[in-house]
Amino acid sequence: MSLALSRSSPAADDWLTRGVIVRRIGAWLIDLGIIGPLVFGLWLVLFAAGLLTLGLTMPVLGVLPLVPFLYHWLFLASPLSATPGQALLDLIVRRNDDLGRPLLLQAAFSVILFYLTLACGAVWLAVAFLTVRRRTLHDLLSGLVVVRRQGFARGR
Repeated sequence: MSLALSRSSPAADDWLTRGVIVRRIGAWLIDLGIIGPLVFGLWLVLFAAGLLTLGLTMPVLGVLPLVPFLYHWLFLASPLSATPGQALLDLIVRRNDDLGRPLLLQAAFSVILFYLTLACGAVWLAVAFLTVRRRTLHDLLSGLVVVRRQGFARGR
């Protein structure tokens, strides 16, 4: 990785982040289309298990709210460094300082902050229109940046 990439130059930022906001919205919709059926399928299986055990395993349904968090966290922390929706739309998540892969704790912190941002009103995501590299509030606080895979590969 060249040292020029780790610094925030306007030219580097432009080809790294061109079109990222629109792609992030599309990626989120794709991920939502994956998470929804996944949670529903798990609910059906766990509910059926609860019926078969006469309600003994019904408390296991309490793990379902963790599915979206685990989905995002495990994909961000994986070698792919992107959720399936992000990967389909040519996006990857990197550390802002050196463009390395996110650390496990960084990915977890980012996902927690993302869901807190959604809970507090998605208007906080509009911060991306005002920041260098189109970073949202949860990106800024976790030290991550979402870039185009094509632009990232070009700079390597």
